[in-house]
Amino acid sequence: MTRSVVVTGLGVASPNGLGAKDFWAATLAGRSGIGSVTRFDASSYPVGLAGEVPGFTAREHVPSRLIPQTDRMTQLALTVTDWALADAGVKPDELPAFEMGVVTASSSGGFEFGQDELRKLWSQGSQYVSAYQSFAWFYAVNSGQISIRNGMKGPSGVVVSDQAGGLDAVAHARRQIRKGTPLIVSGGVDASICPWGWVAQLAGGRLSTSDDPERAYLPFDAEAQGHVPGEGGAILILEDAEAALRRGARVYGEIAGYASTFDPAPGSDREPGLRRAAELALADAGVEPADVDVVFADAAAVPELDRSEAEAITAVFGARGVPVTAPKTMTGRLYSGAAPLDLATALFSIKDGLIPPTTHVVPRPDYELDLVTGTPRPVPVRTALVLARGYGGFNSAVLVRA
Repeated sequence: MTRSVVVTGLGVASPNGLGAKDFWAATLAGRSGIGSVTRFDASSYPVGLAGEVPGFTAREHVPSRLIPQTDRMTQLALTVTDWALADAGVKPDELPAFEMGVVTASSSGGFEFGQDELRKLWSQGSQYVSAYQSFAWFYAVNSGQISIRNGMKGPSGVVVSDQAGGLDAVAHARRQIRKGTPLIVSGGVDASICPWGWVAQLAGGRLSTSDDPERAYLPFDAEAQGHVPGEGGAILILEDAEAALRRGARVYGEIAGYASTFDPAPGSDREPGLRRAAELALADAGVEPADVDVVFADAAAVPELDRSEAEAITAVFGARGVPVTAPKTMTGRLYSGAAPLDLATALFSIKDGLIPPTTHVVPRPDYELDLVTGTPRPVPVRTALVLARGYGGFNSAVLVRA
């Protein structure tokens, strides 16, 4: 019999709220965290807006010895992991070390740390480069630091598939639990708002150049022109359902279905893989399209990608056949952190019976989506589908249910 895997704890660092409670309150209120870049002088770049996590001071949350060893991305990840474990009622030092593991996603690694050390290398010499550069900018550093800090010696890994990676990491965590590890810390946190990270993101050609925070990121809108980058994400505590039940844990929901696909080569005239990922995730969960209460969209805000996602959703659910939302319009796209944050949002929707809005967007009628805009929609939510796509052709879908 296949083991059921549930979410028992959530930790969030988002541009519109530090901590899960503040994030959810801001999201329901339609409060955006998008504004002018403050972490460096972006005035000479064509893009000047970002979603920055407000009010985070690493020294208030992370041991001082770890500050010089870690990038902002890792400091955020360690902090939200502490919050997620506390939310789950888990004290790692009371559990067997080999019965806990960590699987996270990463899109860029510790970019700002790497930038600073490379600057020292070229301006001062190799003797000024921190020894911690050897791991602080690696994709796997968050999994490693979370494992070390919490004494977790079970399965550990990192998944790198851009925005889709957060869902892929959660799926890999589910796989490890089904193989016998009772608890896995999973999700993703990214933070690359620095000159080096900015140039890398500009090279992708998908950033909005608008300087209006309310009109810069408009997925499924006729004025869509790219996305606003952001930082942050979410960490989830995943447990074997029976083990969680035995210890009396509060359960947010079940990771019930997952699938991933890859787009065909450009110019092949074959259909993109998102629809197939959604269908396979529903099949994995054993549910029909009519059972799904809401879809959290990838929401690229690139016209051709918006159209292909709308076509995938309508192919599976029918025209305006299911409520669709993209609350990431309030945070920007958080790369590996985006989909885990959508999963957290979906679980809050299940808990409170509210679908958060897609802000500032006037949906194109020809996309035939029932896009939730304006204010939260009160509706019983028992099953939610989260979609994510990564640069280069990655497609992933996770279905969560009460």
